[in-house]
Amino acid sequence: MAGMTDRVQCSPPRCVWVNGPIIVGAGPSGLAVAACLKEHGVPFVILERSDCIASLWQKRTYDRLKLHLPKQFCQLPKVPFPDDFPEYPTKKQFIDYLESYAQHFQIRPRFNQSVQSARFDEKCGLWLVRTEGSGTAAGSRSHEVEYISRWLVVATGENAEKVVPELEGLGEFGGDVMHVCDYKSGEAYRGKRVLVVGCGNSGMEVCLDLCDYGAFPAMVVRDSVHVLPREVLGKSTFELAALLMNWLPLWLVDKTLLVLSRLVLGNVEKHGLRRPSTGPVELKNTKGRTPVLDVGALGKIRSGDIKVVPGIKRFTPAKVELVDGRILHIDSVILATGYRSNVPQWLQGCDFFSKDGFPKTPFPNGWKGQCGLYTVGFTRRGLSGVSSDAARTADDIGRMWKEELKLARRPIACHGRCISQI
Repeated sequence: MAGMTDRVQCSPPRCVWVNGPIIVGAGPSGLAVAACLKEHGVPFVILERSDCIASLWQKRTYDRLKLHLPKQFCQLPKVPFPDDFPEYPTKKQFIDYLESYAQHFQIRPRFNQSVQSARFDEKCGLWLVRTEGSGTAAGSRSHEVEYISRWLVVATGENAEKVVPELEGLGEFGGDVMHVCDYKSGEAYRGKRVLVVGCGNSGMEVCLDLCDYGAFPAMVVRDSVHVLPREVLGKSTFELAALLMNWLPLWLVDKTLLVLSRLVLGNVEKHGLRRPSTGPVELKNTKGRTPVLDVGALGKIRSGDIKVVPGIKRFTPAKVELVDGRILHIDSVILATGYRSNVPQWLQGCDFFSKDGFPKTPFPNGWKGQCGLYTVGFTRRGLSGVSSDAARTADDIGRMWKEELKLARRPIACHGRCISQI
C-alpha cells in the first residue's frame, strides 16, 4: 500500500493546453484584460485562487468603503458605470458593476485554482503554470493542473497579500488583534479602546467608522503622510491634479495641491500629521504611496475623537508603550498596515519583477516583458492604470493572434504531456 501511495504522489499533474493567454487573477485587472481580449476574438483562461471574482473587494474590505476617486476614473474598458450610480460608488455598487461586467463579456474564470508556480520553458518556448485546487480534496493529485500557453498575463494586482509587521510583544498583548482585511464595521467595538496601526486611507476610514459606532480609536502615525481634501470647490482633487498635469510641471502641480489643501484643511501638521518633503503626486508616482483623501476623519482628529499617537515601542498585556514613553491602555488592535504583491512567491526564473513584486521597468512601459509575459494592474495608478495596461496587452496579443490565424493551416504545437485543450 505504501508503494502504491508513493507512486500516486509522484505522478505528474494533468496538463491542459490553452490556445490563448493564461491570465492569473480575476480581480478588476484580470476582468479588464479578458474583456479586451474578447473584443479581439482571442480565447483565454483566467485562474483565480478564490471562489469569486474581485475577492479583495468582496471578502477583504470594510462595509463603509467607497471608491476614493470619481467613477469615471475607475470604470473598466468598454463599459462605463451606470448613470444612476453616485460620483463615488459604494463597495456593493462596485461589486455589482464587476459582476455585470463579467456577465456582459461572458467571462468565466476557473475558480479555486491557486497558482503554485509559473515558469517559461525555453526548450519549448511556452509558459508552464501549475495550479492546485482547493476544498476537501485539495491534496489529491486530481486537483493539480499544469496549464500551458504561449502567453502569461500577471493580473494579481498590487494588493494580493496582507502586510503584517513584526511588533514587539504583540503576542503577549492578550486582546483582539486583526488585520484591516478582516474588519467589517465598528459594531463589535462599541465602547472599546482601539489602536489602529497605520494612517493611510484604510486607517483613517476605519478610525472614522469606529467613532461612528462609539469606540475610542487611537491612530499610530509613524511616518509622514499627505492628507488632501477629496474635493476642492466641488471638483475631485484627483481630477484637478490630472488636469494640471497637462499644463504644468510636476513640481508645480504638487505645490498647487498643497496650497489648496492648506486652504481647505488648514495646517494638519499641528494635529500630528507631518507632510513628506516630496510632493503627493511625485511620491505616488515614484514610491507608490497614495495620499489620504479625507472623507471626515480629519474633523474627528481635530475634535479629539481620534487620537494621533507616534510609533510603537512594545506591547504588554492590555497596554502599548509608544516611542515617546507614553503608555496606552487598549482593548483591541487593528493593523491597517497595507498589502503587497505576491508575484515573487510563484513567478519563477524571471527577472522582470523586482523583489517587491512590481515590474522593474517604470511606467508607462512596465506592462510587457519578454517571452510573452504581460502585466496588468501594477502601475501604482489605481483602476485608471488598469484600463491602460489591459488595452495595450490585448492589442499586442490580438495582433499576434491574428497573424497566427493566417497560418492556421498548420497544427498547433501542443506540449508533449498535454491531455486536453481549451
